[in-house]
Amino acid sequence: MTTALLTDHYELTMLQAALRDGTAARRAVFELFPRKLPDGRRYGVVAGMGRLLDAIADFCFDDDTIAHLAAHEVVDEPTLDWLANYRFTGDIVGYPDGEVYFPGSPLLSVEGSFSETVLLETIALSILNHDSAIASAASRMVTAAGARPCIEMGSRRTHEQAAVASAHAAYIAGFTATSNLEAGRVHGIPTTGTSAHSFTLLHDNERDAFTSQVASLGRGTTLLVDTYDIATAVRSAIEVTGTDLGAVRIDSGDLPQLAMQVRRQLDELGATTTKIVVTSDLDEHAIAALAAAPADGYGVGTSLVTGSGHPTCGFVYKLVARGDNGALVGVAKRSKDKPSIGGRKYAWRRIGRGGTATHEVIGIGEQTAPHDGRELLVPLIRGGERMYDESLESARERRRASVAELPPHARQLSHGDPAIETTYLRES
Repeated sequence: MTTALLTDHYELTMLQAALRDGTAARRAVFELFPRKLPDGRRYGVVAGMGRLLDAIADFCFDDDTIAHLAAHEVVDEPTLDWLANYRFTGDIVGYPDGEVYFPGSPLLSVEGSFSETVLLETIALSILNHDSAIASAASRMVTAAGARPCIEMGSRRTHEQAAVASAHAAYIAGFTATSNLEAGRVHGIPTTGTSAHSFTLLHDNERDAFTSQVASLGRGTTLLVDTYDIATAVRSAIEVTGTDLGAVRIDSGDLPQLAMQVRRQLDELGATTTKIVVTSDLDEHAIAALAAAPADGYGVGTSLVTGSGHPTCGFVYKLVARGDNGALVGVAKRSKDKPSIGGRKYAWRRIGRGGTATHEVIGIGEQTAPHDGRELLVPLIRGGERMYDESLESARERRRASVAELPPHARQLSHGDPAIETTYLRES
């Protein structure tokens, strides 16, 4: 299925005008970057690069797409003829999935003719703004959880395809599993789940529901114990399964207090190895508040798939350089509130003593090898051919290592400035 119409109308009308005036073939460099982090956040996490490259591979104007554009008179016949042969043939470099970013980080640099680079604006922003928002929120939750696992379970709180993308982004950021089966099929993410309150309500009593679930799923299952009275449910659960019940789940109430009460009751009943999973509108702050409680894992839904208050990253896609008499010259938007910095960028993270990051260094002009840090941009597409294709496990490890590299205050959940400063170096 083509992704070409997952774009804005004005991308094509700009193309039409550029084809008419002869500037369409002019060399261009677009960059996707954040002007700032969401309010109070100390870092962000990149996710969606792999998905974006998949979308670019499918970005073509087939017969049905051309017919639709013609029927609605979106662009003229010469433009339709040009679109019918469109394939991206330029170069793209960017931050890989799992890398952290800061204000100004050149997350994506797209180079080619103006005609082929301008068309990718909307699809790039759509995917990266969404996925990186989810990954950034998920990273904060994973940090708050410490060694306790987090499960993504937000499918019912977002668009059905966004649910799959959210599970993917959350897994990159350190979540251990998802409830979404399509995410498991497409991305190979571990899936998990047992029962909802409806299963308990289906039965004449709670004990019958537990007996049925254990008979079907085994003693290692997780029983939901807050449909009626939690203490009664925990007692019934252990009577049905014995002391080797896998886990109980609490989905409502004062979670820290209830977790302590349930842990005490389980231990008194001899179920010392039975784990406690808590859910119910968790975010990173609620997870942090549970740090002292005897919870063994967290299920996170609504807050995760909505970016925990920041459902987008505010990324922009701007023309920063264009061809001029064989040379590449920087161009920049000069508006008061939304300026940009002209020139093609390169980036590395400066590393100080003890292996701690100190600066996000953004160079303008020709790239030079960093002597005090690590390069951040990797080849994604070269001459139209995909260069980047890595496993989810590699992205997960990059996120873990990148966050660990930051100064300790980066992992605080309170509002604060970016964890490290962004510094610009201009070509001498």
